[in-house]
Amino acid sequence: MLTAVIVDDEPLARQRLRRLLGKVAGTLVQVVAECTDVDELMRLAQRTQVDVLFLDIELPGGNGFTALRRWNGPPPKVVFVSAYDQHGVRAFEDRAVDYLLKPVSAERLRDTVSRLAALPDTPPRTTPASGRVLSLQLGRRTVRVDEADIQVVRAQGNYLDIETKLGTFTYRRPLGEFIQALDARAFLRAHRSSVVRVAAVAEILTLGSGRYRLTLDCGRVIVTGRRYRDEVQQRLANAPCDGAPT
Repeated sequence: MLTAVIVDDEPLARQRLRRLLGKVAGTLVQVVAECTDVDELMRLAQRTQVDVLFLDIELPGGNGFTALRRWNGPPPKVVFVSAYDQHGVRAFEDRAVDYLLKPVSAERLRDTVSRLAALPDTPPRTTPASGRVLSLQLGRRTVRVDEADIQVVRAQGNYLDIETKLGTFTYRRPLGEFIQALDARAFLRAHRSSVVRVAAVAEILTLGSGRYRLTLDCGRVIVTGRRYRDEVQQRLANAPCDGAPT
């Protein structure tokens, strides 16, 4: 059974989608809550496990894409539900399971439920891998993240996007301070705004001028800064030599 939340500011749209889900999904999908805007969804996510979001795009206080950027913790499966078709490409770029146009038909929703049923289960939230565990204070929640699950940490102003195997966590802390909590042997400062786990680097490509393009095993691409050339070459034994001056 998948726990689902319907996010839409139109009461009739929420009511209709809930009714259709009960008709076509049976016990596979259980709607545990409804939200009308992004802020309400963020508050709900702090206290409720969510497997699937049926997410409208145009919402008060932001939109469906804003909600996903603000999401902390393992990401849910996302089905966008919209009256407009122009957001479809971006929705699938954000790894949406499906994109439904209003008014949603029972037949079309049945296809969506079949897709959800065929996907792997949501990763466990509280079972960390072995190794050092970091405690991240995220609002009223404290999330424990196994250091070995971290792929890359990227600074966005005063916030960090900590990308892990279980999802991305947004954490308020300067990158320089956060680095001090990491195992220096396992992580590499690749850029003034990014740190990567050495074991996660799957491919190294020289770009010249002291820079490299690192492809991580999660698919994320990081371009290193020139000032970090020597450390990249030293820590990543397979890095091609680049004789360009710093």
